[in-house]
Amino acid sequence: MANSFRKPAILDPMYYPIIALLIALIACVELSDAVTAVDVYRLVQYDISGVPFGSRLATLNHHAGSSFFGSGSSADLSRTVLILPVRELNLTLITEYIAQKKLLGGLLLLLPPKFRPENTGSAFGADEDIDSLRNKLVELEWLLTHSNIPYPVYFAFEDDNINAVLAEVKRNDARGQPATATTGGYKLVVAASDPKRIAPPNIANIQGWLPGLKVDGDSNQLPTIAIVASYDTFGAAPALSVGSDSNGSGVVALLEIARLFSALYSNPKTRGRYNLLFGLTSGGPYNYNGTQKWLRSFDQRLRESIDYAICLNSVASLGNQLHLHVSKPPENAYIQQIFQGFSTVAEELGLQVGLKHKKINISNPRVAWEHEQFSRLRVTAATLSELSTAPELLESTGGLTDNRHFTSEASIIRSIKLVAESLARHIYSQEKKSISIFADDSSLAVNPSYIRSWLDLLSTTPRVAPFLSKNDPLIKALEKELADHTAEVNVQHETLDGTFTFYDSTSGKLHIYQVASVTFDLLLLLVLGSYLITLFSFLFITTRGLDDLISLFRRPSSRKVKNT
Repeated sequence: MANSFRKPAILDPMYYPIIALLIALIACVELSDAVTAVDVYRLVQYDISGVPFGSRLATLNHHAGSSFFGSGSSADLSRTVLILPVRELNLTLITEYIAQKKLLGGLLLLLPPKFRPENTGSAFGADEDIDSLRNKLVELEWLLTHSNIPYPVYFAFEDDNINAVLAEVKRNDARGQPATATTGGYKLVVAASDPKRIAPPNIANIQGWLPGLKVDGDSNQLPTIAIVASYDTFGAAPALSVGSDSNGSGVVALLEIARLFSALYSNPKTRGRYNLLFGLTSGGPYNYNGTQKWLRSFDQRLRESIDYAICLNSVASLGNQLHLHVSKPPENAYIQQIFQGFSTVAEELGLQVGLKHKKINISNPRVAWEHEQFSRLRVTAATLSELSTAPELLESTGGLTDNRHFTSEASIIRSIKLVAESLARHIYSQEKKSISIFADDSSLAVNPSYIRSWLDLLSTTPRVAPFLSKNDPLIKALEKELADHTAEVNVQHETLDGTFTFYDSTSGKLHIYQVASVTFDLLLLLVLGSYLITLFSFLFITTRGLDDLISLFRRPSSRKVKNT
């Protein structure tokens, strides 16, 4: 029986060397193209009341450059990605460039490696002018976050690979040979989709109670003292915004104060006749929007029971001075009582506490301090902070320079002692007595290990609220920690005020390729083409003969087909 199956066509063996050569060439090109890949962090993109700010694009695919001048003062940089180390940055030049709305293919800003959030243990070298560098970075961050920039802007950290690339780019630029499609050079690529608007962002407020001791038969409601700290951040690069001081220090202080008073209140003999309300609020950088919604969820009875509230904001200053910011007039008797209590304890700790008054304008939605949200509801409140003046909107909210290196653990401990002792003396009516309830050698001593562990965690955890989910591990961790020390812990989920709109795509991977010039590509193509034609002809002649090779190029004769 005849076999009905046809054998599969097999490629002529003479084509094997050509195919192998092509595969090898392609493999070589692919393997040699990528020079390095680095993590990059995109400049924040957001709107305020529909007005755009920050970087409006995410995709990057242009050649590298190292100077705003390129090969001349009028150079076209619309297809160039500038690599600029922050150490060498000319702030005046970049400010003018952005203000004049000049086009640029992209901007890659290189940060010193010790600004990495994960570098919690290392210190800066003695030869570096850290204050000058920090000030420059603060100014740069303010410029970038308050400008509408129509091209991609990314941050990366200096390392040996990217420094080597930059050095070569600088040499080429100095020789007047900037990278282009014609001349070759380095190409920077970030493959990213168009940034998408984040749905109304979730903000979560976490609260816990320590109920005071109520005397049998007393029907009056106990007064309440609120201790509050906002835990979220805002910065030029959301993926790097860890805010060790602002306001990681305030969060750490609140958790330790809750732990200390939990120990006191666990024993009925030492439980005070004040309820203590602890609140970790969100939306701090955005006019303390979370605090506003949290307070409005209180019933009138609870709100009226609040004796006063202490808000903790940036309490890790390296100096020895803190400020108590209030909205009520300084001559107010109750404000004076609170201030005197803090001043007395501060003097014992070698600190100075100043009283700062700023009257609030109810008609102005701008809220500079967290206590102002309490004041708007006629609740006595104050903010304890190292900052002497009210920050502008989105200023001092945990930016690029606010990391573990500049956060003093010892200062946080002093601030905790100041608040805890002041509150305890008020609760137990011991204001005029020089006693130490939380003495270092007692069972109620402040725990430095506890403070360090939480400070390390917060210093490596970006906390920009619009990018935190409802079940974010950080929110769960804060909720659990507060539940370990307080009762009736609950999380209030709200949405951020519609005034603010945020967009995704906060980080990515930058691939740097070394590309040859077009002239080189054409020459290589010509050489390879000639080689392949010669190889093909040689193999064809040796296997089939010269006549068959010539017949490939002959024009076939036309034939007339007769109709039958």
